[in-house]
Amino acid sequence: MPNTGIALARKVDSVIHLLRGQRVILDSDLAELYGVSVKHLNQQIKRNAKRFPPDFLSQLSQAEYENLRSQIVTSSSGHGGRRYLPLAFTEYGAVMAANVLNSARAIKMSIFVVRAFVRMRETFAANQQLLSKLSELEERIESHDAGIQDLFDIIRQLTAPLPAKTNRIGFELPDGAAKGRRKLHRLVFPTSRIK
Repeated sequence: MPNTGIALARKVDSVIHLLRGQRVILDSDLAELYGVSVKHLNQQIKRNAKRFPPDFLSQLSQAEYENLRSQIVTSSSGHGGRRYLPLAFTEYGAVMAANVLNSARAIKMSIFVVRAFVRMRETFAANQQLLSKLSELEERIESHDAGIQDLFDIIRQLTAPLPAKTNRIGFELPDGAAKGRRKLHRLVFPTSRIK
């Protein structure tokens, strides 16, 4: 793709927004890409309203419009801005708008628009796969954490000092058995000889 094509693709990518869980392009951005005025685009849309079902085209609510205005720079209504809430075109609506306009530039640009939507869909799918793998890895690590903690507990038990022995070495005769016999003899072993 030549440099102008790359720049154009980036421009198209930058005007696609996420709205109501769908990727859309606003009428003002679509009109600029297709080389027509917003008024002309919207007139053609109204004349061919049957070609634009709700999954192709929707109008933004005031709250959605304010939210988008805060994210992107648009002129205010006091300085030559919009008087009506913008229309949002899905991928299919953008292609249908190019067909309705029936200009060479609109048809050429609709190809870039469709490719931009496809790239974004593929990127979203790749991100979903990545998120799935990350959550799977997180679950594995959490289960390993419990196993590692158990291992550390066992090592601590094995390395803990042994309790001091209070038993003496030797034997004692039961009570009463020592009468007339010798006293208890203890066996004493030097510790240096015990191996």
